[in-house]
Amino acid sequence: MKQPLLVTCLLLLSTAYTFAQDSKSPFKRSTYIKVNPTTLINELDISLEQELSEKMSLEVGVSGVYTDYPDYLLSKKIDIGQKKPDISTEQFVDGRGLGFRAGLRCYLFSSRDGLYRAMGTYFEPVLIYKKVFYPNEAINVNDNNYKRSATKDVYAFQILLGRQITKDKVVFDPFVGLGIRTKVYRYQNFSNNNGMTQSNDGRLVSVLPSIQLGIKIGLKL
Repeated sequence: MKQPLLVTCLLLLSTAYTFAQDSKSPFKRSTYIKVNPTTLINELDISLEQELSEKMSLEVGVSGVYTDYPDYLLSKKIDIGQKKPDISTEQFVDGRGLGFRAGLRCYLFSSRDGLYRAMGTYFEPVLIYKKVFYPNEAINVNDNNYKRSATKDVYAFQILLGRQITKDKVVFDPFVGLGIRTKVYRYQNFSNNNGMTQSNDGRLVSVLPSIQLGIKIGLKL
């Protein structure tokens, strides 16, 4: 999965460079730094957008995960017939991780179009990768101590539709995102099997559609 993700990112960069080279009108490129406050319940999400032309920009982002409790709610508390990972509540709550994403933003209108009320409207295909590490959890089986461990890899593709509004140096970027998200859980647990300690190495793949509503707030640099 990681190799196709890298190839796709390179294609995005190549396409962005081509569009930037093809821009014939004088254009002052701007850079924006933004944060997504709607994700602060579980992670700090920061993005950097670099304009390439009047109708195209490249956006990259990084997120620091400090709890995976929302995924606990989705995985354990909401039952839609999906398989559930054998990861404890405490591990979900104390999960830590790092995420990366890259998107090629296409603005539908420029100042030359004369549609000032619609300026800033865009669509953006985005690739996302996230890695979450769950803390080891001590467990006693047959008077022996063991440690349960778990990790999660997230691969996602989204199409964002939004409108970026700039007031002087302040940027508001509300959006809606639709896509698909794949989560790969890996975990090792221990259990008592008729007086014998049994090691259970598990792997669970969850593929579900994703819907996201959010807003990014930031500054024009």
